[in-house]
Amino acid sequence: MQPDTPLDDNDLERLGALLDALPAPLEPLDVSALDGFLCGVLLQPQPVPAGQWQTWVSDVEGRPAPAGPALDELLSLVRRRHAELDHAIGQRQWFDPWVFPLDDEASANECVLPWVAGFAAAMDHFPALMAVDDPELVEPLALLYLHFDPEDLEDADALAAVIETLEPPADLAEAVQDIVRAVMLMADVTRPRRPPQSASTRRPTHRPKHPPNPRRHPR
Repeated sequence: MQPDTPLDDNDLERLGALLDALPAPLEPLDVSALDGFLCGVLLQPQPVPAGQWQTWVSDVEGRPAPAGPALDELLSLVRRRHAELDHAIGQRQWFDPWVFPLDDEASANECVLPWVAGFAAAMDHFPALMAVDDPELVEPLALLYLHFDPEDLEDADALAAVIETLEPPADLAEAVQDIVRAVMLMADVTRPRRPPQSASTRRPTHRPKHPPNPRRHPR
């Protein structure tokens, strides 16, 4: 398998199994949080070396995972997803976030929250994006952080003010579209294409013909 080959459903199942198999006391990201984390890493103004972000995949506290074939396979799958997302973001192409219906009663917010939590974890470990002083970042960040409890945003007044003006997504498909839109808008600030795009074209270059149908959680 080529290192830049996108993951298919079998790969995603395998990745979830490898994360689940990591021994205690390690607390790995789940696949949805991992996807948000990788997007947060890729949106940094400067590339983050793999050695710096990979340590957080297998444990939320950065504790090292046992070396061996299982860890090698896990990180290989993660690097492939990283490469897939890197290409999509760089080309402003649609990608399918790893967001999954939890159950028939779960709201769109509950389903999206793990992905957004993974993104927020990347912001905690790699704060360069949040340090960028550009008003164009506020709206896309608000599209993601509106899924958090407002009390968690007490130190981000500007962000909270924008969130109050936004309507929450009507369903999970709309929430997924908002994720991709937010990622691409942030990329226009931190990873601008050359030549710069005009405001009217600052959107993903490809949209699905039909609303996305989020996949079932692989775990």
